[in-house]
Amino acid sequence: MNRILKTFCASLLALLPVEAMAQIDGEFVKPRSGKFLLQNATVVTVTKGTLTNTSVLIENGKIAQVGTGISSAGAEVIDCTGMFIYPGMIDSGTRLGLVEVSSVPETVDYEEVGNVTPNMQALTTVNPNSEAIGVTRVSGVTTVLTVPTGGLFSGTAALINLNGYTPDQMYGGYKAVVMNFPSSGRRGRFDRRSDEDIKKEAEKAMKEANEIWENAKNYLALKKSGAELQYYPEMDQLSKVISGELPLLIVVDAASDIQNAIKWVEGKNIKVVFSGVAEGWRVADEIAKAGIPVITGPVQELPTRQSDRYDTPYANAGKMAKAGVKVALRTDEEENVRNLPFHAAFAAAYGLGKEEALKAVTINPAEIFGVADQYGSVEAGKRANLIVSTGDPLETRTQIIHVFIDGYRVPMSNRHIRLYQEFLERSPGLKAN
Repeated sequence: MNRILKTFCASLLALLPVEAMAQIDGEFVKPRSGKFLLQNATVVTVTKGTLTNTSVLIENGKIAQVGTGISSAGAEVIDCTGMFIYPGMIDSGTRLGLVEVSSVPETVDYEEVGNVTPNMQALTTVNPNSEAIGVTRVSGVTTVLTVPTGGLFSGTAALINLNGYTPDQMYGGYKAVVMNFPSSGRRGRFDRRSDEDIKKEAEKAMKEANEIWENAKNYLALKKSGAELQYYPEMDQLSKVISGELPLLIVVDAASDIQNAIKWVEGKNIKVVFSGVAEGWRVADEIAKAGIPVITGPVQELPTRQSDRYDTPYANAGKMAKAGVKVALRTDEEENVRNLPFHAAFAAAYGLGKEEALKAVTINPAEIFGVADQYGSVEAGKRANLIVSTGDPLETRTQIIHVFIDGYRVPMSNRHIRLYQEFLERSPGLKAN
């Protein structure tokens, strides 16, 4: 009977989502909400300085108070003496939740068939039970922009918090239509096309982009006039960019393409964010003059040109920031989004500076996405996306001790940690010969 019962319980556990499976033998098995008082920490607010011997009260999913002498009535008290409280980090460009195993097509949902699919919603395809989500959040990354790829207009990106049972529960309040700006350069070192062929393909792609844009403008005009329109989801979604309802996230890397993209958006009166921007340092003054915010990365990357210095990608963010560009960072990853702090650390060491690097993964993306009233700093009234650490989260030796997302205390475990613990003390171990 006991054997049958154990088998039945094991079957039930196998059906539980990743969140519920996070820590079976630990203090709790899934993220839980409540009233929490984080006492006596050094609070790095990001926007209002660093506060020593300060407490943070979390209640109803928000930061209720930040200060000293806060009442602990009805709260679960967590002693944070000697520790630091930071806002949860934001990765501004990932495929997290859209792919589980890259080599298994059934688990890949970040690219739709077709060249013009702006209506493809990344939020709809997010898998809340992705193993990569648990791995990411215990590293201090609490929020990400998950971005579809492929084609000219590849879909609509969505900001998500890394806790929830459904995509709607995870939604962070920001969406943007993604455009892969036509490239006028080579696709890589193995691109054997002639210069003439490259030029022709670039002109063709740009012509197509302009035609699509004009079609979307006409669609919006007809829509406003009250005309009866046929079902055309692609144009309907693009028309929201033209009307200002949605921003346009333009993925562009080469310096010449960045200049072309700046010219292309002139006079369109739309909300624009550039993403990628690998050669932004070459035209940083032009980006700053255009007033376009930038999401750049990955920082830990190879130079785009063989003639560039090895540290060009590391210094890119810092050079743009010094020119006056508002900069946020991305990993452009699906499995290794957890490495965002190290991308920020490299940018900090190569010119961005520690303070600006921290802003590039907290308040800057929150401002770029128009959600700074909810995210990006430790302030009363904002959503309780917080991390408690032993030190600066951009340093490799720092340990993340607690993570809170929307006021939920998240279990500090994941698939990697469980495997490590399992094999650290194997029982039975290796048999002696």
